[in-house]
Amino acid sequence: MDKQQIAKQYESIQDEICVGLEALDGGATFQEELWQRDGGGGGRTRVIQQGNVIEKGGVNFSAVHGVLPEPVRKAFQVDETNFFATGVSIVIHPGNPFVPIIHMNIRYFELNDRVKWFGGGIDLSPHYIQTEDAAYFHGRLKNICDQFSPAFYPTFKAHADRYFYIKHRQETRGIGGIFYDRLTPEKAGVPWDAIVDFSCTLGRAFVPIYAELVNRNRHREFNEANKHWQYLRRGRYAEFNLVYDAGTKFGLETNGRIESILMSLPPQAEWVYDFKPEAGSAEAQTLSLLKQDIDWLNL
Repeated sequence: MDKQQIAKQYESIQDEICVGLEALDGGATFQEELWQRDGGGGGRTRVIQQGNVIEKGGVNFSAVHGVLPEPVRKAFQVDETNFFATGVSIVIHPGNPFVPIIHMNIRYFELNDRVKWFGGGIDLSPHYIQTEDAAYFHGRLKNICDQFSPAFYPTFKAHADRYFYIKHRQETRGIGGIFYDRLTPEKAGVPWDAIVDFSCTLGRAFVPIYAELVNRNRHREFNEANKHWQYLRRGRYAEFNLVYDAGTKFGLETNGRIESILMSLPPQAEWVYDFKPEAGSAEAQTLSLLKQDIDWLNL
């Protein structure tokens, strides 16, 4: 596939995910806004709010091109000035504290016929970590990865554990998942077409994976204390996205659309000074599991 064909595939994946999420929610529908980027390209921002399950969610598609800003060239360690980038980015903030936050991003970046790569991943940020859900999530990701290479899951899981880490809190954002960047045949050990298929397969796995986790937990009862904890965890999520997230930085530095870039932020969050959960509580248990290198498949 060339870059335009990849972008068309990503557009289709955005459509499929939106249809699937509307059916899963059973109430709210997506609102779409088309936008153009100064400098080249544009995208489709789709937001769903105040649904039966989803309090706020976004499924964004973009295909942009133009002159690569100097800070990005330095970060990528390249000399070329013209770029093309396309991708789908998703963040879902549920209303029920026992349904996890989920994020996925699949993307393609090209400077020329020689310099091009795929990136992306999917990760889960439960407000309350449930080990059986974590095992299911990581098991599905391993099965997808193993279709393409036995090295993918352990490599990409380790990358996610390192990437989705809130250094100033010394805790992970959630239970991780898989994350990869600058994936090429030389780096992946598989042909180019297999990398394309892997990216699209991961994108199309989003709805069935999240639907299972939602349906396991969507009817669980919760109280004000659970909501308070949810807002605190959303605060941690916001901290990561604003301080460390590479996609946020890339969007801002390439003059992206600010509403789309900050779509990932939760609708409501809290920060409480020096909050410490009660010993032995479900909240304390969750904090104890926000660590790197946990083997969720054999916990």
